[in-house]
Amino acid sequence: MDESEDVPKDFIKLKSEKLSVDEVSELVISPYCGAVSLFIGTTRNNFEGKKVIHLEYEAYTSMAETEIKKICRDVRQKWPSVKHIAVHHRLGVVPITEASVIIAVSSPHRTESLEAVMYCINTLKASVPIWKKEIYEDEYSWKENKECFWANSEK
Repeated sequence: MDESEDVPKDFIKLKSEKLSVDEVSELVISPYCGAVSLFIGTTRNNFEGKKVIHLEYEAYTSMAETEIKKICRDVRQKWPSVKHIAVHHRLGVVPITEASVIIAVSSPHRTESLEAVMYCINTLKASVPIWKKEIYEDEYSWKENKECFWANSEK
């Protein structure tokens, strides 16, 4: 395979079905890359001493996809050797231990893919319009990401 046949691709998906680590990681594999780095964000069963039952996510889907595309463009500018990027985020109810977000990045070497994955998740939390509702045993709370620029600008 000629490297020109393996052009860099971005795989962005927001969906209500369960996310698959295998599916996401397979999207970014390339014969030209020796590294695939992953981040998997899962639902934990507690928050500040409260028992979490599950999470619920909502998004302004078209704007969220546009913002994730911008993140991918930024990654390619910062780490030009990055080959493929996949960002899958779950919407709706996400039970305990299941993934709400999976990010995968391939590159020839590990440093670029690891740094790019960290940049992706941090920037996603700061700029993408996806909202999280934590459901506890007897109450719920909409959570704002501490990194979220529009939430912090009013303080």
